Amino acid sequence: MSPAQRGSHSAGTVETAVEITVSTVRINDRVMIGGMLYSVRDMRTLAGGRKQLLFHSGETFTMVRDTVMWAARRIDPRIRSPHVVRPARRAVP
Repeated sequence: MSPAQRGSHSAGTVETAVEITVSTVRINDRVMIGGMLYSVRDMRTLAGGRKQLLFHSGETFTMVRDTVMWAARRIDPRIRSPHVVRPARRAVP
């Protein structure tokens, strides 16, 4: 039985690079810190707009409000993201 038949969450998904901040980081994002790859297992919000990330390895990392990083994220290209803002179509004269 293939992963798609078993209902695997990764069936039909692709991995893409996304820019993340304190407000956009998600569980299961994979981030590179100091040349090491970490996968976010959990996170908690801290005072001052900070967020503490807990990785599957047991290590933690605290993002401050101004932290901008790149992460690898699995997405399903068949599902339209509600966060994508597309420009309105212009009428052709």
